[in-house]
Amino acid sequence: MRCRIQEQERGSVSHSIRQWMQKMSGTALVLAGLSLAMVPPEVGASVPRAALQPGQAPPGATVSLSGKGFGRFTSVYSNRVTFNGVPALVQRWEPDLIEVKVPFKATTGPVEIVAGKKKLPAGTFTVVRPQIDGITPPEAERGTRLHITGRHFGPTAGSRDPNTMFGVNDVIIGGVVARPRQWKDDRIEVEIPANATSGDVVVRLASSDPLPDGSCCAPVDYVVSNAVPLSLIPTVRVDPLSGPVGTKVVLFGQGFGASKGADDAVLIGGQATTVAQWKDDVIVVHVPLGAESGPLVLKSQGRERTVATFTVHVPKPTAITPVSAPIGTLLTIRGEHFGFYSESGSTPYNFMDFNTGENRVEIGGVPAVIYRWHDDRIDVWVPFSAKSGKVVVYRSANKPNPDGSCCTEKGVVAAEAGEFTLANPVIESYDPTSAGLDETVTIKGRGFGTFLKTAEHAQLDINQKAYKRRQDFEINEPDAGSTVLSNVSRTEVLFNGTAALVQSWSDHEIVVKVPRRNLYGIGRRGEFFDNLATGPLVVRRGSWDILPDGTCCTPKKWLTLEAGQFTIEAKGLPDRGYWDNNRPDASTNQ
Repeated sequence: MRCRIQEQERGSVSHSIRQWMQKMSGTALVLAGLSLAMVPPEVGASVPRAALQPGQAPPGATVSLSGKGFGRFTSVYSNRVTFNGVPALVQRWEPDLIEVKVPFKATTGPVEIVAGKKKLPAGTFTVVRPQIDGITPPEAERGTRLHITGRHFGPTAGSRDPNTMFGVNDVIIGGVVARPRQWKDDRIEVEIPANATSGDVVVRLASSDPLPDGSCCAPVDYVVSNAVPLSLIPTVRVDPLSGPVGTKVVLFGQGFGASKGADDAVLIGGQATTVAQWKDDVIVVHVPLGAESGPLVLKSQGRERTVATFTVHVPKPTAITPVSAPIGTLLTIRGEHFGFYSESGSTPYNFMDFNTGENRVEIGGVPAVIYRWHDDRIDVWVPFSAKSGKVVVYRSANKPNPDGSCCTEKGVVAAEAGEFTLANPVIESYDPTSAGLDETVTIKGRGFGTFLKTAEHAQLDINQKAYKRRQDFEINEPDAGSTVLSNVSRTEVLFNGTAALVQSWSDHEIVVKVPRRNLYGIGRRGEFFDNLATGPLVVRRGSWDILPDGTCCTPKKWLTLEAGQFTIEAKGLPDRGYWDNNRPDASTNQ
């Protein structure tokens, strides 16, 4: 009995010991866990609590930190982000997202988030610097685009406002700020400013850091890339960029040289042009015979550069109107690429020397009088000596000597515009053969052409002389050589030498009013005719011819047709009483 009790006691003791040992082992596990939890982060392995995006960038770039448990932003003292110990400017703080700018003094190393008393590791960040690998072209004109290739420029240029507190990423060319047109991490495109000078090209990235107390913002600093030299050359403006052979092409710029050197030249499509003028700021050349479209190359002072692309056109008439008409008619030639009339001279502007060269239009082999010459339209007066035949537009040009001077060859390019038939006016009848003042007379026939409303008060050559100081024009006596002649008409009907007022004029019929002057008397200094009631009725057209030296023009010549005799009757005269009392209502006689 005693033995059984002792065995029961020993069993209960053993059970108590086992329970005590289980309790002790649980306590040891808890203590072990606590001891591990108290180990400082720098002793054990650090596990990032946030994700960095991107993992590398230059100073001034925006970096995002995403994760959880960042808490709410309370103040710049309690909420901070550091890059290898350097505080960054916080731009956004959410419980799961933070955005900061990489500080100017940042170096490669760990990124840490401080949220109150918590310090959360965010991994390692690599700080890079912008690097220019090359620029294209290495030699350029002001106003052209420059392409910069490299790396670590950042994804965008950032703000365009130069007054922003965060600064503006930019490109410096020869000490002058150039605003970017395109900006990517590996390439930038900028327009070279007009005030830039030759020098270094650098890329600057703006960086804004917080003040020592954590608030915004310290003065903007710039991270500067390596420098790459750029040579700026004077801008050359070429005018025009297209035209037929013989076209005057002017190069405006600087630094061409005071005079043309032995090896200096201007080439179009590889062919030398004729140099009419060469000065330091302007060059005048002419498109040579046989020229083809291609690059316009300037060779000056040992350098060769392409300044434009020139297109050589061929004159192409498409139509003429009218196809049949008498002398003095304005003939219109339509088409394209006729060039301009007076561009064979050496001055930069056509109106300064008005040199037409051999540019001309012929009708049936007879030179016509040029009235207007545009690139797509030419108007000429049918000359007095014109003949039926082909209308041909001639464009003059030449080929230069080896030194660029004129010329080894002179020639023309001919373009046929169509066939023209010269009409000879014929009067078939007129009615009545006598009439009073202001009554109408009808003249019928064919080939009268059109009535010309253009008078020559300003002479044919006014467009040549308009830019020169001269006395005003006036109608004067026929023998006055310095002024316009009395008769400025070119289509007229005369009653015994006196012009009538034209009511209508078509190719087949002319209607005029009987003039008054014949009955009133006609005269001038030294002579007077008091009765010209009966005399010939005449229709006439006037025109000119080009002088043998190609200049304009002979005195006006008339093609005259006499219809017959006409008598002006004493009808339609004013009532003589009108002259005695032209205001009967104002009479004081009672």
